Order: sequence, then C-alpha cells, then structure tokens
Amino acid sequence: MCLLALLREAQRLARFRELEMEDSGISSFWGPVTSTTELCEENYAYSSYIAEFYNTISNIPCILLALVGLINALSQRFEKRFSVLHISNMILAIGSMIFHATLQNVALVYQINSLQVLGHVYASDSGIIFYASVISSRLQQSDETPMVWEMLLYLYVIYSPDWHYRSTMPTFLFLYGAAFGVVHFIVRFGIGFKIHYIILCLLCVPRMYKYYIQTKDIAAKRLAKLFVTTFLLGALCWLFDRIFCKKLIHWYVNPQGHAWWHVLMGLNSYFANTFLMFCRAQQRGWEPQVVHLFGFFPYVKIQKSKKQE
Repeated sequence: MCLLALLREAQRLARFRELEMEDSGISSFWGPVTSTTELCEENYAYSSYIAEFYNTISNIPCILLALVGLINALSQRFEKRFSVLHISNMILAIGSMIFHATLQNVALVYQINSLQVLGHVYASDSGIIFYASVISSRLQQSDETPMVWEMLLYLYVIYSPDWHYRSTMPTFLFLYGAAFGVVHFIVRFGIGFKIHYIILCLLCVPRMYKYYIQTKDIAAKRLAKLFVTTFLLGALCWLFDRIFCKKLIHWYVNPQGHAWWHVLMGLNSYFANTFLMFCRAQQRGWEPQVVHLFGFFPYVKIQKSKKQE
C-alpha cells in the first residue's frame, strides 16, 4: 500500500510539472521533469534538448581533465588502478551530464525496473583492483550512484598499499557498492545520501594527510594544496547555490554555483589523482617528478629502471 501511494504521488508530481511547462510554453524533448532533485537554474532556457544548460556543459572540463590523466597513466604504464580511476571520473561526469540534460527520474532509454550492475575486475602487479559501472533505469542515479562508486575506488587506491589481505578489501568494497546501488534504486535517501557521501570523503582524509606529510617534494605538496583548495571552493559554490537559490533566481545574472561546483570538482579530481600517482610512484621507486605542460598544467613524469619495465 505504501509503495502504491508513493507511485501515485510521483505520477501526480509529474503531471503537475507537465502542466506547469505547458502553461509556461516550454517545449521539452525529454518530456516533463520527473527528477526529485532540481537545481537553481532555469529549465530549457537555451535548448529543448538540455534541461539545465550550464549544469550540463560544465561537466565537459571534467571529462577532458580525466582524459588527460588517463593518457598520462597509460603512456607511462602506471598501475591499472589509476587508469580505472580516471575512467571513473569520466563516467561520473558523463552521468552528471545525462542527468542535468534530462532531469528524468525514470530513463526513456531503458524500459526496465531493475538495477543492472556490471563489474569489471582488473589485475595488476600489486594485486586485484576493481571497477564497477552502474547502469540503472533511473537517470537520477546516473549522477548519484557513480559518486559513491568513485569514492569507494578512491578508498581502495589510498589504502590498498598497506592492506595485507589483497582480495578482502576489493571484494568488500565491490559488494558494498553493489548493495548501495540496489538500495538507492529502491529507496530515495535524500539528505541521507549526502551524509553518506560526506562520510566516504572523510574516510579518505587521514591517509591523504599521511601521504602529504611524508612527501618532501614541494611541487607534489602544491598538488595536495590545490586539491584541498578546489574542494573547499567547490563546496562553497554548491552551498551558495543551494542556500540562496530563491534569491538568485531574481538576479539579473545567475552565478551558476552548481556549474562552478562541477568545474572545480573536475580540477579537484585531477589534482587528487595526480598527487596519488606521484605518491604511488615514490613507493615503487620510479623517481617521479611533477612537470608542467605549457608551464602551468601539472602532471607526473616517472623514470622506471629496466627491471621495473
């Protein structure tokens, strides 16, 4: 009975938004907005194909930064975990683009009612690493569920060098992520999702701080500082957009706080990945250096011995 009531309420809300769009004369390729989450940006202001224009295109820098990191990881033969990490950043950004472009809770592409979890297991010299991409019949989950999977992957990359039971950690994290994807598909957590995501982020802090104090290289420490700075600025943009949304919609120019959150978190992920690549290269004795493309864009360059290649 409770499930039926929720379905009726969702249908009522969808119909209400559909009538709202009809009254305002807005034409939408994707139909009425059915997402339970909407941000402080006018829907379909620039195109009938993109619900939130700036929140959609602001993911493009995230994809490009992850692509640069992926090319660097592959070209210098870093461990596969780092390639997977950059790919996860790209998947998260693409999922975010899909969600913000459509604002759909139920996908038009997948006419199914079950969550499909595809797990890919990779092997590296240092043990087993994992990556799971989540495809669901809810486009809203194309943004939220990959965020959790990405943080679980970060936890693996950060803690795995000191983990003695190599198969236990990735197995637990994979099962945890799969369980979360299924439960989050059935139950909308709302504020619970945000608290859960913050906890996962905080779990990364102690080991990241340990890496920072153990690193003597000034350029690598600068990467860590940029990582923290971009995160804090991004969080401020996100909070500003959420708290002052009712006032922002009356401004002549919307500062697009959530879009800036996307851009800053794209930079944040790149700096974090690059710093972790440097630290791991140090652990493996690859003589890492932070060099700058065009004099300002940092990346890690390593020099392996012939035995290590």
